[in-house]
Amino acid sequence: MLGAVAATPSLTPRRPSRRAAAVTLATGLLATLALAPSSVPAGVGPLVAVAANLTTAAEAIARAFEADTGIAPRLSFGSSGNLARLVMRGAPYELFLSADEDFPRRLQAAGHTLDEGVRYATGALALYLPPGSPVAPPPVSGDSGAAITTALTHPGLRRLAMANPEHAPYGRAARETLEHLKLWRALENRLVLGENVAQSARFALTGDVQAALLPLALALAPELSGGRHVDVPGHWHAPLHQRMVLLKGAGAAARRFHDYMLGPVARAILARHGYGLPPARD
Repeated sequence: MLGAVAATPSLTPRRPSRRAAAVTLATGLLATLALAPSSVPAGVGPLVAVAANLTTAAEAIARAFEADTGIAPRLSFGSSGNLARLVMRGAPYELFLSADEDFPRRLQAAGHTLDEGVRYATGALALYLPPGSPVAPPPVSGDSGAAITTALTHPGLRRLAMANPEHAPYGRAARETLEHLKLWRALENRLVLGENVAQSARFALTGDVQAALLPLALALAPELSGGRHVDVPGHWHAPLHQRMVLLKGAGAAARRFHDYMLGPVARAILARHGYGLPPARD
């Protein structure tokens, strides 16, 4: 049986397979490697560390921000845990958009932030079935819990992708979901663990797995539109409250992008990508 495969955290990209490289070139969804300090050019927009679940939403927000201000943020995607470790090692990020609230608070406790940050969104989890998966597709309507249980116990499910729960909040939520269903032990040896949720989505896109537990925002992305998904009930896992925080050394442009994330344009984009929103600020 296939054991869980986890990618090794790194500051530099690993050489992808030809198939993975083609998918990477085809979609910004998979641009998940963080920039090392030596690769940061001078005199450009703020460097923003972004949880991989936000890939499509953050790119859309960055485009809107550039159109409104003339400033082009540089977005560096990865798992929240790996990005937080990069901050700890001195990576020159100015703003951190995390997939949870724990990693920003750890950075605050270690003295790397300007304040405690603010919640900007609440995420959701989905079970995604790629095109051609032998796993029975979920019904259009009805009991989502029953549909997920049926899919996860389907005899055609040989491999299930999810992000590594050790450093990806959505990976933790995926594990909690399987534990809630009492399926963790039964499926543990079929798991393929991505370094972050975008890598898990890549496994689904390339046909390496029959199903994936992904952020709803990625399941809704155009790149995955050929498959099917069903929403995971929120009470099956801890809430996915997402917090952002300004980091030490943040400049004026980073502060403007931080405030923009709380404004009406960004909130509309986040809602369109399936995120819940905290009350609007006055």
